[in-house]
Amino acid sequence: MPAQVIATPRSDARDNRGRILAVARAAFAAEGLDVPIREIARRAEVGVATVYRHFPTKEALLSEALAEQMSLCSEVVEEGLAADDPWSGFRLVIEKLMEMHALDRGFARAFTSRLPQAVGFATDRDRALRLLLELVRRAKAAGSLREDFVLEDISLALMANEGIRAESPEMRAAASRRFAAFMIQSFQADPVLAPLPPAVRLPLSRRELSAHATDLAAARPPKGAHIR
Repeated sequence: MPAQVIATPRSDARDNRGRILAVARAAFAAEGLDVPIREIARRAEVGVATVYRHFPTKEALLSEALAEQMSLCSEVVEEGLAADDPWSGFRLVIEKLMEMHALDRGFARAFTSRLPQAVGFATDRDRALRLLLELVRRAKAAGSLREDFVLEDISLALMANEGIRAESPEMRAAASRRFAAFMIQSFQADPVLAPLPPAVRLPLSRRELSAHATDLAAARPPKGAHIR
C-alpha cells in the first residue's frame, strides 16, 4: 500500500503569507483599516493576486492580522474578572484596553465596529464583550460603577481615544493613560478625585490653533442675526 502523501504549503508560499501578515499588521496599526490591498502587496513585495490567494477578501486578512490583538484583549478582560475587587478589575481593563487601542489604530477601529465576513475576529470580539458585560455587572453589584453605565460608554471612550495624535507611540500611550484616568473617574459611582497621570504635549501648533479659531469665527453667525 503506497504511503499517504500529505500536501504542505511550499516554503515560498509560507514566507509570502507570513510577510503579508507582518506588513498588514504594521500598516493597520499605524494607519488604520483603510490601507488598500494593493498597498499591502507592494510593501510585502508580492503581487495583488498573491495576497488574494492567501486571503480571499480584505476582511479575511483583517481578521487574521488582528487575531493576536483580539486574543490579548480577551486576556485583559479575563485578568480584570480574576481581580478580587470588581472595581479594581474594571479600572485595570479600561486602562489596558485604552492603551492597547491608542497604539493600534486598526484594532481600535475593528473593535468598535462590525467587520463583515470577519467571522473569526467577530467571534472572539463577542466573547470579549460578554466577559466585559460580566465585569460590568459585578462592578455595579459592588456599588462601584454608576448604575446608568452601559457598554456603549466604553465604545465611546475608545472612539475618542482613537483620535489621539502624538509625535511618537510612547507619547500617544502616555496621553491615552491620562484620558483613561478621566474616563474612569466619570464611570465611578462616587468619584474619588485622584492625581492624574502627567499631561502630554500634543502636536497642536499656534498656527493650527489660529486656523481653528478663524474657522470657528467664520462659522459663528454675525451679531444681531437670528438662527431659524
